Amino acid sequence: MPLYAFSLFLPSIISQLGFTTTKAQLLTVPPYAAAAILTITIGYIADRTRQRGLCNIFTSFLGIAGFAMLLGSQRAGVKYAGTFLGACGIYPCIANTISWTSNNIEGVYKRGVVLGFVIGWGNLTGIISSNIYRNPPKYTVGHATVMAFMIVFLLGGSIVLHLLLRKENAARLSGKRDAWIEGLSRKEIEALGDRRPDFIYTL
Repeated sequence: MPLYAFSLFLPSIISQLGFTTTKAQLLTVPPYAAAAILTITIGYIADRTRQRGLCNIFTSFLGIAGFAMLLGSQRAGVKYAGTFLGACGIYPCIANTISWTSNNIEGVYKRGVVLGFVIGWGNLTGIISSNIYRNPPKYTVGHATVMAFMIVFLLGGSIVLHLLLRKENAARLSGKRDAWIEGLSRKEIEALGDRRPDFIYTL
């Protein structure tokens, strides 16, 4: 939802800076460029550390800070700086969340269905963003709603999922889930996918 919202208010901030036509178009590029660089960086770190949840948590703070700036100030320069943090808090989390989901689902069909739900739900929330950005240039309702989504779902959801996966990994490593495969053949165990006791979740 924050992703779809981002493109709705950026042009109005640039117009507040006093730029129009070509210069205004060029000024929309830097926030996206910064977000692209951070997306690659976060992807590299998450791949190496297998700590996708912590990467989401860290980047969500950038996004929350950015939208707090957009919500709390009416100075065009502050708001434009806020768009950099907002973009850096949104874009890396999208790629990282999809990868995190994919890492923790085993089985072609199951992974396809789960990713369909994740991406489909994300696209559906674009309906919300298209209806909350009214009353320019403050956009109080829009920025507050996006910030709430980032606090509750992105930050809060990443923290909860990280802790639950860590707890489940500890249970599997200690042998508490070994009973799930008692009496099963090797083929039946493999068919369990991520329900296998030796499958360790990416945190």
